Amino acid sequence: MNSTPVALPDLTGTTAVVTGANSGLGLETARALARMGSRVVLAVRDEDRGRAAAADIPGETEVRRLDLADLSSVRAFAEAWSGDIHLLINNAGIMAVPRGRTADGFELQFGTNHLGHFALTNLLLEHVTGRVVTLSSGLHASVRGIRFDDVDLERGYTPYRAYGQSKLANLLFTLELQRRLTEAGSPVLSVAAHPGYAATNLQSHGAGVLFRTLLTRVGNRLFAQSAAVGALPTVYAATQEIPPAGFAGPRGAVRGAPGLSWRSPAARDGAAARRLWELSEERTGVSFPLKA
Repeated sequence: MNSTPVALPDLTGTTAVVTGANSGLGLETARALARMGSRVVLAVRDEDRGRAAAADIPGETEVRRLDLADLSSVRAFAEAWSGDIHLLINNAGIMAVPRGRTADGFELQFGTNHLGHFALTNLLLEHVTGRVVTLSSGLHASVRGIRFDDVDLERGYTPYRAYGQSKLANLLFTLELQRRLTEAGSPVLSVAAHPGYAATNLQSHGAGVLFRTLLTRVGNRLFAQSAAVGALPTVYAATQEIPPAGFAGPRGAVRGAPGLSWRSPAARDGAAARRLWELSEERTGVSFPLKA
């Protein structure tokens, strides 16, 4: 990250929470923020792996348990929190896994990638002073919209359809969160990022042995950026001048220096964003905590 095209500011005195920070993009993001002087909290499902990752990060770190597929874990993390959070990085995610359910009965990818972060953000929001950065994907454009009549994809589940819907949900969440923050007069910024095509262990857990092998053994080697470079759009969204609800990604779509990224028309649908927010409140029992 030392040769990054992003001008890194001094974050001394700030605290950053990074979900899924024990490997891949999350680890590289945590490493970059710690290098800038931020105290970084690694919010991870496996604390042993989190501590091993933290030992390799220069600067001040802390490891706390968080399982985004279990709302009781999300609530416990938030209830134990005290103090300001300058940056909340909603990084953790799963990709194209076989059909499954969260502890609360939600479709696994939608529940983990979206609903877990939705609940975490709203439960922590009164502590956040700077930005909420939510990780999406270019594959958000692979679906035309949220299936509000079948959000758990009981009919026609495929691993990549579920992943695409969860990543679209991340962008709609970013959009509606910013609208609500602005309406409440909050200075907090809600933005999103995607890494392009980055070589991480995310692809190795997807469904389909053949396709998984093609991604990890061929695609990752020939086309992917490193995890460190893939984390740059997250760092860009967290630290650079970016518009409200802005979406950062590689300027070359799948690789390259970070900048503002394209999003699909479905990801710009304000009515769908509000509808998703209402559905998410109903499912998680968590609501926006700030008043105008």
